[in-house]
Amino acid sequence: MSKLKSNQLLNSSKTDKLILFINKVFLSLIVVIVTVPLLYVLLGSFLQPHILLTRGISFDPAHWTLDGYIRIFQDGTIMRGFFNSIIYATGFTLVGITFTILAGYSLSVDELVGKKFFVIFFLFAMFFNGGMIPTYLVVRSLGLLNTPWAIILPGAVGVWNLILARTYFKAIPNELKEAARIDGASDFMIFWKIILPLAKPIIFVLALFAFIGQWNAYFQAMIYLDDRSLYPLQLVLREILIQNEVQPGMIADQLARAEMQRIAEMIKYSSIVIASLPLLIMYPFFQKYFEKGVMVGSLK
Repeated sequence: MSKLKSNQLLNSSKTDKLILFINKVFLSLIVVIVTVPLLYVLLGSFLQPHILLTRGISFDPAHWTLDGYIRIFQDGTIMRGFFNSIIYATGFTLVGITFTILAGYSLSVDELVGKKFFVIFFLFAMFFNGGMIPTYLVVRSLGLLNTPWAIILPGAVGVWNLILARTYFKAIPNELKEAARIDGASDFMIFWKIILPLAKPIIFVLALFAFIGQWNAYFQAMIYLDDRSLYPLQLVLREILIQNEVQPGMIADQLARAEMQRIAEMIKYSSIVIASLPLLIMYPFFQKYFEKGVMVGSLK
């Protein structure tokens, strides 16, 4: 009997080792797939344009240059788009988190009058919406066209994020609120002093989702903005990367067309690196809340 158990344990141990080995190989491949393009873009942003176009990536320091970053920081269009994106993403996140947390907590309270109706209403809105043209007409009728509010307000409150917040709040024990009421705390004090401090994980997760989503967005700007000075960075990058055009105002020097194309290649990679910096800076600070917020908010 004991020999049978030892054989089962040995077989189980071999199976576990095999599964772990396969997982390590699989994860290593994912790391390579993700890392190689990032390294290519990063190195390409430091290479001289003619080296990048003729030879590809070079590890020779003699071929490296900071000219792409210098031109970006000197160029008003790209830097203006960068700061516009910061404003849009920050405003979108603040507005979305404020209303999502307030609505999510309200829907988690059992005493809310008409709670079932509001839940069904939000769920219906998640699956069915008016579409692009009715949304555009609403934005135009509100006088938001060609203003930053056309980017910040529409879509700031997502129903899925609202469901995550509601589920997270429902997981908080009611005994905490009852104890606070016995001590004389009002509903607002309970929300401000007890609920919000406990909701840091879901707040940070929703903030990260909202910021990343808005930072990478460009379609709304294409529809609602005509003034190029209001363009976000992603729309500027779209013109450079997809349409492969660099406006004359983007480059200070009066260069020949061939030289402009070489400079455009360098600006592409440098712009991608700069566009990725806010997300790379944010994620380490949000990481400790990410797993807990997603798991607690998505279960129950």
